[in-house]
Amino acid sequence: MTDGTVPHPPTDDHAPASRAATRRRRLAAAGLVTVAAAVAVALAVRGGAAPACAAPPPPAGVPVLATGPLGAAPPVGGTTRSGKATFYDSAGAGGNCSRPAAPANRMYVALGPGEYAAGASCGGFLDVTGPRGTVRVLVMDQCPECAPGHLDLSAEAFARIADPVQGVVKVSYRAVVNPPLPGPLTFRMKEGSSQWWFAVLVGDHGNPLRSVEVRQNGSWRAAQRQDYNYWLIDSGAGPGPYTIRVTDVYGNRATATGVRMLPGQVQRSAAGRRPISR
Repeated sequence: MTDGTVPHPPTDDHAPASRAATRRRRLAAAGLVTVAAAVAVALAVRGGAAPACAAPPPPAGVPVLATGPLGAAPPVGGTTRSGKATFYDSAGAGGNCSRPAAPANRMYVALGPGEYAAGASCGGFLDVTGPRGTVRVLVMDQCPECAPGHLDLSAEAFARIADPVQGVVKVSYRAVVNPPLPGPLTFRMKEGSSQWWFAVLVGDHGNPLRSVEVRQNGSWRAAQRQDYNYWLIDSGAGPGPYTIRVTDVYGNRATATGVRMLPGQVQRSAAGRRPISR
């Protein structure tokens, strides 16, 4: 859309029913719950303020991706693409990626189905360049009517790169590999979760995710990504606390322990970081 007034149609029964619905509901940001001192998180990083799943620049070839619609894939690898940008307003809601709220800086973007890729792009960042300059935005939402290359930016992000009076502008954009982040991974158990139905939202990972696994009975059990960005194990993973392993699209991994069954609350992993073995 160009002016933030036309709602997008529904996309999933479990996710925010539509971007209009997310506006109506205006989810409040969940309180942060610090994981107990026993929690340990292991992160493969290059050092400095790297993202939780930081990795060196990807080697030649296409990363292995988990996607939805045929041919859909999130932007990855730092390749510059051309397209156009419009803008909208989520009214503070967290979009189809199920964030508790829009980012505080209001710099976010919605992608069409071909690049949203059934939630595979959620949590990644794009650098978008327009007539006035470049802005970094978080992938937070889906724009069902947008073709590949059509970025629906927040109104604030659009104003950084173009005059809003224009409504639609040509842009170039690229995925950001290893963006700096404010802190370590976060975990949010979905409302209704229990030892018999496991659903977790992983946040602050920087690079798009490829897989989420839960340690159970001595082995890793894969969760399935939903297009509203929660990772599900339909038969549950027990009462917890949980050890959760996260892998990004570049093959980098992070492991957190002590994640508790606290539906609706955001839990931050421990601040300590160290390399882990596969």
